[in-house]
Amino acid sequence: MHGVELDRLDAFAERAAEHPDAITLGLGARSTYEGTCGHSLSKVDSYTLGDEVIVRETRDYTIPYGGCKELLDAGGWIGATDRMDPIEGALAALAACINVGITVNAVANGVDVEGLQTRVRTEVDPRVLFSLADLTEADGVFENLTVEIEIEGEALEKDLVDEWARRAPVYTLVSLAQDVEVTITTPTEVAGANPRGDRE
Repeated sequence: MHGVELDRLDAFAERAAEHPDAITLGLGARSTYEGTCGHSLSKVDSYTLGDEVIVRETRDYTIPYGGCKELLDAGGWIGATDRMDPIEGALAALAACINVGITVNAVANGVDVEGLQTRVRTEVDPRVLFSLADLTEADGVFENLTVEIEIEGEALEKDLVDEWARRAPVYTLVSLAQDVEVTITTPTEVAGANPRGDRE
């Protein structure tokens, strides 16, 4: 059903219920600055499934991030080019993950989805980014994230589809408070130098 062997899905779900650690995913990505303000090349890292580390060259996905050409032009970027904004990447990931949440649960419950499209939109206040507003105002950068789900099929209940959408991990990532641990690495200080750089 929708490209899934239902017997194997049932067995997977049963195992996951008994051994949740075995299906825990460890996911990561990295982004390297490309020398133009705001431009980075992002890559997907290896991942873990339970205790297994999985490294595969065909998963070396790369995404060039930047910004909208018109905004960069207005801000003084020389030779501005149009790239996907990281916020657009996050919105696309949210829309795709909502589709995952809906279809995975639809298949598990024997509901046939004939068509599905999720559209996510928001308006962004960039003043915090450009240090025109204090960091304490960061909770006002996004105020009106909207999700529109168009779904076709029989026996579809709106409340159930809404629940399936909210089960998507990226939905949780953007809608609930997360503990973010930030580690910053800087060049090693020169041995024997004081903070001003003078030799002792």
